[in-house]
Amino acid sequence: MKKFKWFLRFDKEEKWLEEMANQGWLLSRKSMFYDFQKIDPERKIIRIDFIDSKSEKDFVDYCILFEDSGWKHIAGTKMSGTQYFLKVNDDSIEEIFSDEISRAGRYKRLSNLWLFWSIVFMPLSISMRTGGWINLDILFTPKEWYLTPGLWELSEYEFWLSFFFESPFALMRGVGWMVPIVAILICVGFAIKSRLLYRSATLQKEE
Repeated sequence: MKKFKWFLRFDKEEKWLEEMANQGWLLSRKSMFYDFQKIDPERKIIRIDFIDSKSEKDFVDYCILFEDSGWKHIAGTKMSGTQYFLKVNDDSIEEIFSDEISRAGRYKRLSNLWLFWSIVFMPLSISMRTGGWINLDILFTPKEWYLTPGLWELSEYEFWLSFFFESPFALMRGVGWMVPIVAILICVGFAIKSRLLYRSATLQKEE
């Protein structure tokens, strides 16, 4: 079974995955979707870590370290960042972090990743600006996004055929330049949110 959900807080994602296990669905893979395998409904303890990309050897050593502590790696890759662990040893404690500071560190690393992606989109936005893609003069005149000669005077059949064919290109000419800008704003927003979660967790620990 596949499901799509979006989480920014790891604790809420852990709780949801544990609820799915109680319903008989255990996480087996995570990409854009959550992939679940059918199991007998039972209480499972799942914890999430977020790491920077690692070499193959470092990633294997990382997983072995958890396995030696009673936690099975069930989803995540060396490049995916988010890693999912299932408690398989009843004698192990129910947390994979030694303290709240190390737990909060997940959000700091996540914040850095969102900042990285915001920087990645910046050159694209600049190149579109210098390349003449950004034209505010036609932003509110959608008819000018279309370049088919005499489009608006064509017969009904020819009009709709040409209109639907050109519309994707027209949207790129009219508002396509906004995509990297929106992406930058989203990435920065998530970076700030993750950083606030990190600060909140560390401040609670200090208190």
